[in-house]
Amino acid sequence: MDIDAFVATHQYSWARLGDLTHRARKLSSMSPDELDELVGLYQRTGSQLAHARIEYGADESVVGRLTYLVGEAHGVLYGRRETNPGRAVVRFVSLTFPAAVWRIRWFVLISALLTLVPWLVFQVWIGISPDAFDVTGDPAVTQAYIDNDFEAYYSSQSAQNFASQVFLNNVRVAILAFASGILMCVFTAFVLVYNGANVGIAGGLFTHVGEWERFWGLILPHGLLEISAVIVAGAAGLRIGWTVIAPGDQTRWTALTAQGRDLGNVVVGLVIAFAVAGLIEGFVTGRPWPTSIRVGIGVIAFLAFWGWTLVYGRRADQILSRSSNADGGLMASTA
Repeated sequence: MDIDAFVATHQYSWARLGDLTHRARKLSSMSPDELDELVGLYQRTGSQLAHARIEYGADESVVGRLTYLVGEAHGVLYGRRETNPGRAVVRFVSLTFPAAVWRIRWFVLISALLTLVPWLVFQVWIGISPDAFDVTGDPAVTQAYIDNDFEAYYSSQSAQNFASQVFLNNVRVAILAFASGILMCVFTAFVLVYNGANVGIAGGLFTHVGEWERFWGLILPHGLLEISAVIVAGAAGLRIGWTVIAPGDQTRWTALTAQGRDLGNVVVGLVIAFAVAGLIEGFVTGRPWPTSIRVGIGVIAFLAFWGWTLVYGRRADQILSRSSNADGGLMASTA
C-alpha cells in the first residue's frame, strides 16, 4: 500500500481519535462506549504509527501527525504528568482519589463495622441500662456534660479557630489509623473501635435522659462526613495491615510499596473531606439554626462524599484501568 492509500484508508479513524481525545479532557462529556472507542483507536493508531515509521519513515508529515495524535491520546488516557498544577489537581480529585477508595471498598465495610458496631452497642446499652449509665462517671460531671458541656464545646472558640483545630485533629486521627495498619491491622482496629465506642457512650448518655434528639442534632451535621472519612482512613490502614499478613506472590516490601502509593492517595484525598467537615463543625454545628437545616447540610456532605468515592469511584477505576491496559497494548504493538 502506498502512502496516499494508507492515509486515505485510515484518515477517518485518525480524525475520530483526535475528536475523542479532545472531548476526553472533560470526562463528564464522555459515555463509557466512547471511552472504549477511544482506547481502541489509541491502540490501533499506535500500531499504525509503528507501521508508518517502518514503511513511510521519509514522509515526516504522516509520521508527525500520528505521533501527535498518539501522544495526545496517551496523555489523556494514561495520565501523563501535567505541567499545569490545576489540571493535576482536577485529575486527582476526579479520578485518582475516588478510584483508590473504590479499590478498598471491602476494607471500608470492615472499617465501618469496627466503628459502628461499638457505637451502637454502647449507645443502646447505656441508653437503656441505669447501671451502665451510673458507671460512666461522676453523676454531677455527667449531668453537666449533658446539660451544657457537650453543646458548649461547639461554640467554645471563634468559628475559624475551632474549624482549624478540628481539621488538624481529624487529620492526626486519620494518619494514625492509616499508619498503624503496619502493625498487622491490630492497632488500626483498636483506633476504630475506640472512636466508635466514645461516640456511642456520648449518645447513650443523652439517650438515657431522653435528650437523644439534641445529641443527633449536634453530631450529625459534621459527624456524618467526619466519621465517614475516618472509616475510609481506617480502611486504608487495614489494607496496609492485610498486605503485611498476606503479600501474595510478592515480597512484603514490594507489596507494601505498591499498596502504599495507592493508599497514600486515599489519605491525601481525605484531607479535603476533613477540611469540609471542619468547616461544617466550626460554622454550622454550633449555630442557633433549625436542626433540620444543620442536619440537612450534613446529609448533603455525606451523600456527596460517598457518591464521589464509591458510586463514581467505580467508574473512575474503570477509566484508569482502560488507560493502563491501553498503554500496555500500545507498548506491545510498537515493540
